[in-house]
Amino acid sequence: QVQLVESGGGLVQAGGSLRLSCAASGRTFSSCTMGWFRQAPGKEREFVAAISRRGVSTNYADSVKGRFTISRDNAKNTVYLQMNALKPADTAAYYCAGREGSIVTSYEYEYRYWGQGTQVTVSS
Repeated sequence: QVQLVESGGGLVQAGGSLRLSCAASGRTFSSCTMGWFRQAPGKEREFVAAISRRGVSTNYADSVKGRFTISRDNAKNTVYLQMNALKPADTAAYYCAGREGSIVTSYEYEYRYWGQGTQVTVSS
């Protein structure tokens, strides 16, 4: 079992930056592929980014490529999402997710573990 707790959300102006963190408890974090998803009001949850167990491989949604960076520190059981050049369209609740296994997938149903989410609001 892995419990996930996100932090780092907040209100930021367009063009600004935020770094989200996701702290994991449990002994299997390093065996988990980790991902970030987001859900805007009235919309379905969508994939943002994912990272392999050792951090070698990453996968990004087209909408965030070049602006967001996912990383992880297995010694700290933490995964990060650095978000730069934020846009109002990035406003959403951001969720950390984990799945046991090596495939760096963007499919929500593949992820077993989920955090409670942290709100990111980007003002214009």
